Amino acid sequence: MSRLQKKLTALKQAGKTALIPYITAGDPNPKATVALMHLLVEKGADVIELGVPFSDPMADGPVIQKAVERALTHNVSLDDVLEYVRVFREQDTETPVVLMGYLNPIEAQGYEAFANAASSVGVDAVLTVDMPPEESAGYLEALQSAHLDRVFLVSPTTPDNRLSAVNEKGSGFVYYVSLKGVTGSKELDVEDVAQNVNRLRSSLTMPMGIGFGIKDETTAFEMAKIGDAVIVGSALVKLIEANQSKGSYDIHLAIGEKMTEFRDALDRADTLKGQE
Repeated sequence: MSRLQKKLTALKQAGKTALIPYITAGDPNPKATVALMHLLVEKGADVIELGVPFSDPMADGPVIQKAVERALTHNVSLDDVLEYVRVFREQDTETPVVLMGYLNPIEAQGYEAFANAASSVGVDAVLTVDMPPEESAGYLEALQSAHLDRVFLVSPTTPDNRLSAVNEKGSGFVYYVSLKGVTGSKELDVEDVAQNVNRLRSSLTMPMGIGFGIKDETTAFEMAKIGDAVIVGSALVKLIEANQSKGSYDIHLAIGEKMTEFRDALDRADTLKGQE
């Protein structure tokens, strides 16, 4: 069982919802990332999702697109991202790290070379947005050989055959896109998400992480009552953007406060679920 699987299993047994925050590696500058990763853990993160900068982030909204642009201004590469994880692991050997990104930088490095490098520095899983499971045989074999979990996206419109492929080839958890659109979208229909997640659970055996559109403690609370994990990204990245000119202290203060709100919301939801 992988580090990610162990963490999610332990949380489920304890009746806890996993909090998975996202930040873009290299945003607002290369020196900030490792310290932010440690701050996220300190403030309640169970798993970290670390975005790999790419010039055409098709699934991401304006907030994360700008974060990617800030990172690319500093020429942050896939190799740099792996180095951030290596340094993070010098102090934290427990918190699972999921790389989230796109196929192009991985193809440029080569599947096997990337998988081995990622595993060697302490990456636990990879979510590659534009690699569908039906077309990913060689890639998934490389990840599996390197003992990396394979996380796939599913959405309200995912057909049954795709769900079967995700269940067969994925591992760790399933990332449920809670609405149609990109990261940071504003509208979130709680009842609709609950119905879709319940439908998907009949086809998927892995834990369900819910992301996209979770912008505050209210939406986090509602999603924690539905999913096994809550994934938050744009709400945090927006704070990095707003405070980047002020320096790391202000960024950490803002991120820490928002993370505390999210963690408290999930804990309240878990308490409520435990009373049912």
